[in-house]
Amino acid sequence: MRETAGDPEHDGVGMKQGDSESALGIDKPMGQEAREIWSSEAYLILVGVAQTYHAVITYKELAEEIQSRTGIRTRTLLHNWIGPILGRVVTEAHRRGDPPLTALVVHTDDGKVGSGYKEVLAVAGEPPVDDELEREHHAADARLACYRHFGASMPPGGGVPALAPRLQAAVERRRERAGKPARVCQRCFVQLPSTGICDSCG
Repeated sequence: MRETAGDPEHDGVGMKQGDSESALGIDKPMGQEAREIWSSEAYLILVGVAQTYHAVITYKELAEEIQSRTGIRTRTLLHNWIGPILGRVVTEAHRRGDPPLTALVVHTDDGKVGSGYKEVLAVAGEPPVDDELEREHHAADARLACYRHFGASMPPGGGVPALAPRLQAAVERRRERAGKPARVCQRCFVQLPSTGICDSCG
């Protein structure tokens, strides 16, 4: 389940009062009570993720695991309820003196924590980080703190921070492209387009 979507940014507050029992499961708690149960379970799940060095979990995987473990399900779109749940985890981790567990949660498509990570910075009293890659490196440092704190088996030297695998792969591809010299036409010495065929010489 864990790699080594949904967006945490939202305006919703989780399950709405109008959610039906058929959406949540018959005789299951709703609203505030359900959010509290989900948040507690999310905390436990993330502690489990933190016990494996360099492990991360996607928003989608986390959402499914929360619902599966609690038996409380919703048809509400992921991005309308996962953010408030993770917000509670941020606050609880800070209260307990634990590292920010939500740094372990990344997007499926790009491996980034996303702009919702600003909650971690705000609770810690740190200024916002506008640069995307700088934010991701901050999250990588936070993940390393989680692995160490929650007893992951660490390599000699205590381990190193790392971007999520999908993001790291994308960064390396960009570096590789940037390092390659541009191809030029052997006749007119103009840079070739992506087709490899000179626009001037054919």
